[in-house]
Amino acid sequence: MNSKLEAIGIAKRYGDTVALEPTDLAVQAGEFLTLLGPSGSGKTTLLQMISGLVAPSEGRIEIDGRDVTHVEPGKRGIGMVFQSYALFPHMSVWDNVAYGLRMRRRTRDDVRAAVDEALAMVRMAEFAKRFPKELSGGQQQRIALARCFAYRPSVILLDEPLGALDKKLREHMQSEIRRLHKELGATFVYVTHDQDEALTLSDRICLMNQARIEQVGTPSDLYDRPATRFAAGFIGHSNLLEGSLDAARGKSGEPILLAAGGRIPLPMNSASAIVPAARHTLLVRPEAPRLVEPSNGFVDGTISDVVFFGSDTRVQLSMTDGSQLTVRCERSLSPRIGDKVGLVWDPHRTTLLHA
Repeated sequence: MNSKLEAIGIAKRYGDTVALEPTDLAVQAGEFLTLLGPSGSGKTTLLQMISGLVAPSEGRIEIDGRDVTHVEPGKRGIGMVFQSYALFPHMSVWDNVAYGLRMRRRTRDDVRAAVDEALAMVRMAEFAKRFPKELSGGQQQRIALARCFAYRPSVILLDEPLGALDKKLREHMQSEIRRLHKELGATFVYVTHDQDEALTLSDRICLMNQARIEQVGTPSDLYDRPATRFAAGFIGHSNLLEGSLDAARGKSGEPILLAAGGRIPLPMNSASAIVPAARHTLLVRPEAPRLVEPSNGFVDGTISDVVFFGSDTRVQLSMTDGSQLTVRCERSLSPRIGDKVGLVWDPHRTTLLHA
């Protein structure tokens, strides 16, 4: 399959500082790809080189197989939406959306039709005559999206567009962006440091760390099968159990990890990742374990904290070796601080990270 957008060996250096190591990344037509990572991981630098706002130190950018590395931003056929909405305060909503079309010298009829369609798409047609100062933050963000969508770019770059919104409004705008992506059929490349946002919106996530790509995959890939300790810790809440391999196998021949004061069965398909005599790390998500009577589980612990989250309860446990585990429990359970409990889980819901 031919890629819509491709970064080939793209890198950026500022003197001795490496902002992005040589990187390869392909984005398919119509895909929603999110660049996710902490501050300084290189995600915004990569997006800016794709847009043409920053020149790469090496490598090239291709769109539809055409080398656009040295093509100015306005001629790459892409749209850009920023966190700071960048609306013209002296122009009405309608004129803000029309601005890019007029700069492209579209006919008056084409501009009118495209602006009306874009405002209807973001459900802001009734606000066409208002000015930005008369709009809420969420409404201004919709206008910024409409201005980008109006000229129908085939690639749309979004640089933390929801970062300035409150939680409830951000969640609403996530739903709107998902809907708009489906309606437009365009290729979206989206930058965020918010892991929940990435999991919610993306077809695939490109996780970045220390100026390089850590892992690329679907949201379920990164959540259920993280490739590295960093990926395991950055996506979702993680219980990372450190231990060594037991010389004796389990009843069914499965490998056993000695960790958290217990004997923990590992998934049979993890055998290839096991290095004898090495320390290993097992990822156990909080929703995997269930509480049982002490000594009836893989590990035992004492409940040290209970936090009510509405849909579930989070229980913090102190294990017999002093390590800490977090478990999500159904509301029907009534765990109490000080209770001694055991934990069991399906070994196939855990991931043994590479040594």
